[in-house]
Amino acid sequence: MAAWLDAHIIERIDWNSHLFSLRFTCQDFPGFTAGQFVKIGLPTPEGQILSRPYSLVNSPNENYFEIMAVPVIDGSLSPKLHLLKKGDDLKLMSPATGFLTVEEVPQSERLFMLATGTGVGPFLSILQSQAVWDKFQHIILVYAARKIEDLAYLEDIEALVKHRPSQFKFVPITSREVFSTGLNGRIPSLLQSGDIQKHCGLKVEPENSQVMLCGNPDMITDAIEALSTFGLKKHLRRSPGQISMERYW
Repeated sequence: MAAWLDAHIIERIDWNSHLFSLRFTCQDFPGFTAGQFVKIGLPTPEGQILSRPYSLVNSPNENYFEIMAVPVIDGSLSPKLHLLKKGDDLKLMSPATGFLTVEEVPQSERLFMLATGTGVGPFLSILQSQAVWDKFQHIILVYAARKIEDLAYLEDIEALVKHRPSQFKFVPITSREVFSTGLNGRIPSLLQSGDIQKHCGLKVEPENSQVMLCGNPDMITDAIEALSTFGLKKHLRRSPGQISMERYW
């Protein structure tokens, strides 16, 4: 049964003026599966709880929880979260939920994770779990943002590249400035042109690839269209395919 639990912020990370992460503890929260999300809430003066869903960034093996967020203009909760600091409290709804997990993705040789903005969150959690490394021979993280400063957790991602050079590939993308070690543009068009595939040295093919999408709904819609030209289709339990997704608004 869903229930609100008390959580306590133990660390705040500001990646830039608007992108931030909150790390917090919650003693009674049960385990979760990498890739799932939770509802984060703050009490209102009327005695209600204002809440929104956020993907967990941390590994399920950690003794803390972590989310990343941006203060959305005219947003009801995110600007309030942006004001929180170490020592503040918030609410966490138990249990975690969501199906953007490795367990839901069919077996294949290659796993492409395509993310925009904070949509990289569930993939960061998945990459910290052993299951994904055991299941796929090649794992490619494609992470797009407007500017280089909007690409969070780069040190952790680059550490994975060094630790698993033959199994893990990273394709950073920026749309509003040039990234010397990455690509410039949008994920759908870079898929269609083949630039993403060239950058990681692996093709996206229905017979050996699975794709997970998370982030901007427009990116997801356009990426699905691009992937369909390669013969990939949405994955459903009743109708197996190659594309799994989670829209962020």
